[in-house]
Amino acid sequence: MATVPQGFQVFIKPIGSLCNLGCRYCYYLDKEHLYPEGEAFQMQGNLLEEYIAQHIEASPDQIITFSWHGGEPTLLGLEYFRRIVELQRRHQPPNKRIINGIQTNGTLLDDDWCRFFAKEGFAVGLSLDGPREMHDQFRVTKDHRPTFEQTMRGYGLLQEHGVYTDILCVVNAYNVKHPLAVYRFLKQINVRYITFLPCVDPQPGSDLSVSSEAWGQFLCTVFDEWVAKDIGEVKVQIFEETLRTAFNQEHSLCIFRPTCGDIPVLEHNGDLYSCDHFVDLEHLVGNLKEDSLVELLGSPEQRAFGDAKLSTLPRYCRDCEVREMCNGECPKNRFIDTPDGEPGLNYLCSGYKRFFTHCQPFIKEVATQWGSQELE
Repeated sequence: MATVPQGFQVFIKPIGSLCNLGCRYCYYLDKEHLYPEGEAFQMQGNLLEEYIAQHIEASPDQIITFSWHGGEPTLLGLEYFRRIVELQRRHQPPNKRIINGIQTNGTLLDDDWCRFFAKEGFAVGLSLDGPREMHDQFRVTKDHRPTFEQTMRGYGLLQEHGVYTDILCVVNAYNVKHPLAVYRFLKQINVRYITFLPCVDPQPGSDLSVSSEAWGQFLCTVFDEWVAKDIGEVKVQIFEETLRTAFNQEHSLCIFRPTCGDIPVLEHNGDLYSCDHFVDLEHLVGNLKEDSLVELLGSPEQRAFGDAKLSTLPRYCRDCEVREMCNGECPKNRFIDTPDGEPGLNYLCSGYKRFFTHCQPFIKEVATQWGSQELE
C-alpha cells in the first residue's frame, strides 16, 4: 500500500502556467506547450473538489496546508478562491486546521482580494526583486513594460489589510551586484520574511543567471548585516535553514535535505509531476483522474525521484565539510563537473561553500550557547 511522505506539500497550479506577466527568467511560462493548443487552463470544479478532499484525507498532520501557485493564480478571479475555501470547509475534519498559501506577482490585487486573504488567513508570497531599477530589470509585462509600481501597490494593500506576506526575491545577474541595496530596501518597506532564490539558467552565456561566486558574496554580505542588526527582526529563509544545523534539526527546505520528492506539482488537468523544476514528460508521475493522490505521492517513480538526489551525489560533495548544510542543493542545478571530472556538481557549489564556511563560526557559537542553556 502506498504511503505519503510525512509533511508533504503540493504546489497546486489551478491555472497552469498562464500569467499576465512575461518575466524574462521565468522557467514556467513555456509549460503551456505541454498541453494541446486551445487548452482551457483552469482546474474544473469536480477535479478541484476531488483534489481538495483527497489532500485533506491524505494529510497526517493537525494543520493541513494548501499551496496555490501558477502562472499567476489570481487570474482565476476572487470567486474561484471563495469556492476553494467553501470546498475546504465542506471536507475539513472537525479536529484539523486548514491554512492556505498563495504565490503571486501582486499586480492584480485590490481591496477585495486583500480583505479575503485577511479574513481567511491566507499567507501570501509576493515576488519582488528589490528597488525599482532592479525589480524592473527582468520582471516585466509581456510587452516588456515595467511592473514595480503595480507590485508595490499590491504589497501596500496587503500591508494595509494586515495580510501575512513574505517576499520572494529572485537574485539574478543584475541585482546580485547590489546585496545591501536589495536587503535594505526590503527592510525599509517593513518586510519581515525574505526568501532569496538564485536565478540559474543552464543555457551557456545567459545574461540572467547569477555566477556562483557572486551568489556566495551576496549571501555573505547580507548575512553580516543581518547578524549585526536584524536577528529576531527579519527572517531570511536560507539563514534560518543554516541555523537549524546548530540545533541538530532536519532541514525544512527541500533543496537542503539529503533526499527530496515531497513537493510535487499538480497541474490544472490533474497531472502530477515530480517537482516544480521538473515539469516535463519524463517526470510525469500520473493523473489524479486515474490514480489517487496517495498512490501518486507514494508511487515508486516519485520515491525514486526523491532518492536519486542522494544516490547521485558526487563523491566531492559527500566528502565536503559543509555537506550537512547543503546536501548538494537542488538537483536542477547539478549540471557541472567536479574538479576531478565527476558529473553532477551543483553550479552554485563554490558560492554555497563560501557562504556556509563564512557563517560556520556564528553557527558554532549559537550551538555552544544553546548547549549551555540545555545543561542549566
